[in-house]
Amino acid sequence: MPRNLKVKLLLVTGLILFCVWVITPLAQKINLGLDLQGGIFLTMRVDTSSIREEVSPELQADLVERTIEVIRRRIDQFGVKEPSIARQGEDRIIVQLPGVTDRTRALELIGRTAQLEFHLVSDDQEKLNRALDGDIPAGYELKYDLENNPLLVEKQAVMTGDSLANAFMGRDQYGRPDVKLEFTREGAVTFSNITGANVGQRLAIMLDDEVFSAPVIQERISGGEAQISGSFSADQARDLATVLRTGALPAPLVIEEERTVGPLLGADSVRRGVQATVAGGIAVMVFMIIYYFIGGILASFALILNVLLILTALVILKATLTLPGIAGIGLTIGMAVDANILINERIREELNLGKSVRASITNGYSRAFPAIIDSNVTTIIAAALLVWLGSGPIRGFGLTLIIGLLASLFTAVIVTRMFMDLLTLRSKNPPLKMMQLIPAMKIDFISKRWIAYVLSLTLIITGLVTFSSRGEGNYGIDFTGGAMQEFRFEEPVAVGEIRAALNDIGLGSAMIQQDRDQPQEVLIRTEQNYTEQIQAEFRERFPNNNAEILRVESVGPVVGRLLKQNATTAMALALLAICVYVWFRFRDFVYGAAGIVSLLHDVLVAVALCALTGRPIDLLVVTALMAIAGYSINDTIVTYDRIRENNRLMRKTSFKDIINLSINQTLARTVWTSVTTISIVACLMLFGGEVLQNFAFVLMVGLVSGVYSSIFIASPLVYSWEKR
Repeated sequence: MPRNLKVKLLLVTGLILFCVWVITPLAQKINLGLDLQGGIFLTMRVDTSSIREEVSPELQADLVERTIEVIRRRIDQFGVKEPSIARQGEDRIIVQLPGVTDRTRALELIGRTAQLEFHLVSDDQEKLNRALDGDIPAGYELKYDLENNPLLVEKQAVMTGDSLANAFMGRDQYGRPDVKLEFTREGAVTFSNITGANVGQRLAIMLDDEVFSAPVIQERISGGEAQISGSFSADQARDLATVLRTGALPAPLVIEEERTVGPLLGADSVRRGVQATVAGGIAVMVFMIIYYFIGGILASFALILNVLLILTALVILKATLTLPGIAGIGLTIGMAVDANILINERIREELNLGKSVRASITNGYSRAFPAIIDSNVTTIIAAALLVWLGSGPIRGFGLTLIIGLLASLFTAVIVTRMFMDLLTLRSKNPPLKMMQLIPAMKIDFISKRWIAYVLSLTLIITGLVTFSSRGEGNYGIDFTGGAMQEFRFEEPVAVGEIRAALNDIGLGSAMIQQDRDQPQEVLIRTEQNYTEQIQAEFRERFPNNNAEILRVESVGPVVGRLLKQNATTAMALALLAICVYVWFRFRDFVYGAAGIVSLLHDVLVAVALCALTGRPIDLLVVTALMAIAGYSINDTIVTYDRIRENNRLMRKTSFKDIINLSINQTLARTVWTSVTTISIVACLMLFGGEVLQNFAFVLMVGLVSGVYSSIFIASPLVYSWEKR
């Protein structure tokens, strides 16, 4: 065995052992995203409008940083594993809480301002009566305690939470949970003076402008302690103590975006995503082994190694695996097969020319390499923009796709070539038999180009007219704002009963969807986030049929506009970058322009079919469109490579015949690479669950359109423009 081949074999073996060591045990090493393990994603804005003085940029920056610090202290007390808190822009904060299942409690803990104040209460009944009649005396305000009793409270606080040293949950004399307060040394003196000077008067303890209790001061309290009592549960008392202990927020928080995934949906997403990916992968490997025999066996081994490398990279980089990330692994499997199919088809051509197996292998790899590089670079460009401009699951998809494509380049070009070389060591002519279901064709594609142009224009124009007529109805809540609440009942509930329940709380106009396959699951769309009200109504209306939250997605109009702007920017940059690369690669404006028209064709066809089928465009759909932009041009690039190669070799043949010949020569590769990738996407659409259905549908449309456009649009356009 040659020394270089022995070194390669040892390196690949060592790499496999290293990968297995890194990812074992996988369940403990891989970091699951919120959409897979459940949790809460929040985009919050620091509201400076309540601050009276003009907020300078320096003060606003300080407010945001102080707010982040307070939130971090609160979350640390809450015990969340590996939370993420980051600033976004000038006044927004991104908070991710993986594994948190008690949504209401988490939102209360994070978002509560926790401004603690002590106010004296007037005991003048006449003044209180006047206040109840609408004549509130100067310097006072009318408040109500937790039992809805009216109180006339002095506006000026006699003491604030700045004097607080500690707060913790305790028990009152009846064993009920309350919150014990301990003051600083200066605060204890102040509290002693206040209580000593106002014996017999009531002192209101207010939190965020709400009166929790207003006990009568019986005597001077000099111990530096107080308590807040109320109808608390143990968790409520503990959380209230936490927010008081960690300090008040310097300014109120406004939740502009929320994405909550319950543990049931997270576990279901993992199961469905893995099942769909495994099913698609097995289907691809079975096809490769049957169709290419030895080449297919080596390609299947490369696919397994490819997945192993992806998981290893995710563990080493401590990256987060999301549901779209699982879809990215599946899509990578399909894309990785592209390189193997291209190599095997090239080897077949060399064998048909009568060359030896060893020469065919050498020429097949070398001639397939440029097309493999080109097709992967365009997809990596789109994926890199997803990582740069995306967030959460979208970024996870882009990162997984980049890792998978780089891994597939290594496995397809290096690993399979190594095993091919090993085969030729024992025999100069090992049996490299392959099936050929698509024989050599002589179809005149160019003469049929006008039929294709008319069909494409008809579909795109019809779809765009439908898109235009639907207006905002084309978009999901990611871009328009609104809320989506998904519940799972223990037993199915009729839509009419759910509508009646929503009518009782003023949400009769809400859109209700019930899953046909799982009628106990109900999706409710509203203009704002009414999750708490809906859940409370369901508890009252259906006491024996618990409704658990599967997911909540809420996007405010400002964030919706921002997401739409980012999505538009990402798509425009992806198209521009791919355009520049194709032009640079072929150094010919005609090839580059035709390729971009073909790419735009595939994106517009996908958008048109979304409009015609009533599927909303959201962040996942935009992600799929960008994946199409990067991937659908692959077949076009391979065909272009063949046209230029034949153009050099067949100088006396007409350009029309060269294009037709090139399309026919690459037809088998175009069909089979698309079939393998489509089989993966079909599994995602059928078995990946509701969350991935629209995503997979758009990918499916784009893949089919990519095959069509590379044959009937891109290459014929090159002929039409060259002819002119």
